[in-house]
Amino acid sequence: MTAKIISGTEIRKSILAEIKADVEKMKAKHGKVPCLATILVGKDPGSVSYVTLKIKTALSVGFHEIQDDLPEDISEADLLALIEKYNNDPDIHGILVQLPLPMHIDEKKVINAINPDKDVDAFHPVNVGRLMIGGDDARFLPCTPAGIQEMIVRSGTQICGAEVVVVGRSNIVGKPIAMMLAQKGVAANATVTIVHTRTKDLAAHCKRADILVVAAGVPGLVKPEWIKPGATVIDVGVNRVGMNEVTGKVILKGDVDFDAAKEIAGKITPVPGGVGPMTIAMLMKNTLKSAQYALGDL
Repeated sequence: MTAKIISGTEIRKSILAEIKADVEKMKAKHGKVPCLATILVGKDPGSVSYVTLKIKTALSVGFHEIQDDLPEDISEADLLALIEKYNNDPDIHGILVQLPLPMHIDEKKVINAINPDKDVDAFHPVNVGRLMIGGDDARFLPCTPAGIQEMIVRSGTQICGAEVVVVGRSNIVGKPIAMMLAQKGVAANATVTIVHTRTKDLAAHCKRADILVVAAGVPGLVKPEWIKPGATVIDVGVNRVGMNEVTGKVILKGDVDFDAAKEIAGKITPVPGGVGPMTIAMLMKNTLKSAQYALGDL
């Protein structure tokens, strides 16, 4: 039987509709809406495209959005001063500095300069620590892992007691999603193993997973015979493998051999249209949550 497709595009629509409804309630109750400030340094095409989508999404759910387009040669001191200005502005609930930054700017210093209570990307070390503690201490969840967790939950997959294998150990996806699914609480309580490309007998680990999260950045790494029949497979990989000569569009492949895997898995995410659309939706959810904290609603 062919696997059920977990569509990030469809789940994203539902989440954004929920956020928009909450924004309307906030506006009616407080006369305020969440405000997201995005900072873009330079004109990297990928970053420009991504920030443009963030702005469009924020406006679509009723947020106030502030966009700062800064020159490539802005000094580190001037960028830090702008962040501090936004840290001190009570009407701004989320601050996002688009990465990567030019070589002359220390990314860690910039991330650490953002007030953790406005760090809606959840990259600040304080928010990483809060995630490790779990429970109510985890004010914001990192956006891509949070999107993965939502997809698993909304697909109807049982997490409590499940064997989860996470392929990949990055600070952005692998480590945080492993911790989130292993925590005590709702949408968690799984037994989680982290593996990677240097793991001995990687296939054997993957084969026992009830939920397999693959975020290794290696196209087609996970073969169909590595998948437990009926498992839920979340493919985080977005790898450029060529160009369509007819359409001129980039061809994207995941870390899982999708066409073969969907004949074995119970549920699976596509690439594109899977995890990708979820990241910005969860950024909006974090910004809403920040505003709710600021207004005393959480």
